Amino acid sequence: MSEQLIISIGREYGSGGHDIADELAKRFGLDVYDVNILREVAVEKNLDASLLEKYDEVPKRRFISRNVRGYSNSPEENIANIQFEFLQNKAKNGKSFVVVGRCSETILKDYKGLITIFVLADRDVKIERVSTIRKMSVAEAEATMNRHDRKRKEYHNYYCTGKWGDSRNYDISINSSKLGIDATVDYLESYIRARIEKNN
Repeated sequence: MSEQLIISIGREYGSGGHDIADELAKRFGLDVYDVNILREVAVEKNLDASLLEKYDEVPKRRFISRNVRGYSNSPEENIANIQFEFLQNKAKNGKSFVVVGRCSETILKDYKGLITIFVLADRDVKIERVSTIRKMSVAEAEATMNRHDRKRKEYHNYYCTGKWGDSRNYDISINSSKLGIDATVDYLESYIRARIEKNN
């Protein structure tokens, strides 16, 4: 691929957004960046990845966090900034990739090759999906979904001006439960290829 392509996937928990990101990455021959960013950083800095991952996409605890001379004592904020810097460096170096979450539609907005997508789904479909995949009761699945989406929303809205999930902040928002995961990927692939053609 001659021109840079960055596909940013925001997603509701249980919507299949990560599976969609993985499949799009395969179809376009791209790497996917998600929690694996922290694994790469851990190897580079000789750190324990599990210590970093527990703060992945977790909102900053504002009441106990302080900034002193430009440095934060918040592990959540420091981990977020590490990931933002990682993605910005990849983009600056001309790399094409797919990224899941991590405020990527905002932090990479200056790159011409960026295509931003938000994946949502009907609530009952998401609950059923979470219940099946994670082997938990419907009540547990609903509570898990609510907790994850609340964290994602708080995390995103702390670092970004645009609100999480607001369709005005993305090139396209799509309900994956209407077509199913595979057909949603087909639709998004067509959209992305049309955008590539238009940009070239």
